[in-house]
Amino acid sequence: MKALLTIVLLAAPAAAAPRARDLGIVVGTRASGPQNAITDVAGVRVGHVSLVDASTGPHALRTGVTAVVPADGDLWNGKLYAGAFVLNGNGEAAGLIQESGILETPVALTNTLAVGAVQEGLVRHMLALHPKIGVSDDTLTPVVFECDDSSLSDIRALAVRPEHALKALDAAKGGPVAEGPVGAGTGMTSYEFKGGIGTASRVLSKEEGGWTLGVLVNANHGARETLRVLGAEVGRELTDLKPVYKQDGSIVVLLATDAPLESRQLSRLAKRAMLGLARTGAVAYHGSGDVALAWSTANRLPHYPKEGVLSVKVLSDFHLDPLFEAAAEAAEEAVINVLLAGKTTVGREGNTVHALPVDRLMESLRRHKAVKN
Repeated sequence: MKALLTIVLLAAPAAAAPRARDLGIVVGTRASGPQNAITDVAGVRVGHVSLVDASTGPHALRTGVTAVVPADGDLWNGKLYAGAFVLNGNGEAAGLIQESGILETPVALTNTLAVGAVQEGLVRHMLALHPKIGVSDDTLTPVVFECDDSSLSDIRALAVRPEHALKALDAAKGGPVAEGPVGAGTGMTSYEFKGGIGTASRVLSKEEGGWTLGVLVNANHGARETLRVLGAEVGRELTDLKPVYKQDGSIVVLLATDAPLESRQLSRLAKRAMLGLARTGAVAYHGSGDVALAWSTANRLPHYPKEGVLSVKVLSDFHLDPLFEAAAEAAEEAVINVLLAGKTTVGREGNTVHALPVDRLMESLRRHKAVKN
């Protein structure tokens, strides 16, 4: 008998796990936003759909979709500047923005073999909103990223369907963001502990412009021995509780900001997020897909400009450094929040990925004098 499939829709956390700052793990020197989440950037919304069944046999499901609505309003007729960076491109994705430098749809995350299904969901969402697409308007470029959850989930089942992407979009809200094994992060593994979704934000000082930058990651990467928290090599001390099934993983990083940046600057910003990942011990192994996408909500670009010259506001390159620092800090903290939100998960063929033992982590950090108490 097929195990009962549970579909869970989440926008806000169901039960609050301790986050980095709750435990005195303070990354960097910059202030976070009210939610310490990508949703601190006004207009950004996040929704999750998790597909989980009761089975631990060969057809167990531990997968899902995470949808990020990048701004309020009409994305088709009010597009956003965007930029991307690929650190290690061993992976699948939909939606190339290298030439256009714009984002015109929500962004979705899912498992490796569900990119096509989720892309169809985004397309159906946009077609329903805009009847002229593909008729008198151009076709669109939906953006979907993936990580491989096959160690815990029967990825061959193709369980994620277009309607799950639509449900994730319907669930998208501002405010607190559910973290850990939810949505696209349901079956992910990070540093050989339970991985998944994490988020963090930074707010620049008034003198630096007062801009907000938020990061959301789907973490499915890293070797235990390289794990670092606040510079302490904690992974070398937490050598047990390893999964039997290990593979090269991936990480997807999304960055949103209200700073007025154009696509070239946003690509540069996306690169700096990878420095934050490196601080946690990320290496970008051969089989890993490590990508970042950044966008700005400051300028809205018409689909068919009436004038040949657009009037947009763009921050001077000489004022980018605080945003670069913020991107690295927020990405680093988002990964730590992933691990803290982890829950021990038994999946396909009984494969088990353990949650990070928070008490032992804190003991290690105290020994290294990385935290005060």
